[in-house]
Amino acid sequence: MIKHTTKQIGDIGEEYAVKYLENKKYKIIERNYKKKYGEIDIIALHKEYIIFVEVKTRHENPMTQPADAVDKRKQMRLIKTASAFLSENNIEKLCRFDVCEVYVQSKNFKLIHINHIEGAFEQEGEYAPC
Repeated sequence: MIKHTTKQIGDIGEEYAVKYLENKKYKIIERNYKKKYGEIDIIALHKEYIIFVEVKTRHENPMTQPADAVDKRKQMRLIKTASAFLSENNIEKLCRFDVCEVYVQSKNFKLIHINHIEGAFEQEGEYAPC
């Protein structure tokens, strides 16, 4: 059996999340946007919003919810990175932070389920971009 790295599993989950979002009429404008202080997995447009999406991929029956990994520290890094993206691209839109929990089978990484949490957390504090 081939052993996959955490990054490879994450990449698989991101692909599933992109397809899911595109099927819901989200327009993907950027993937894996990186700054020294953080990375945003998916940046999309949907209706009047620009949406910053964190993808968490897990095998079936995880001990904790994938979204629990997006703690306050991670949220602050995402907010700071989103602020940089908005500034660099002169974007003035409402924004939202979502989490896509992607569940895959452990043997073959086939998709089981996606839980899309819209507005998973609010931007607040020093780096609040919206």
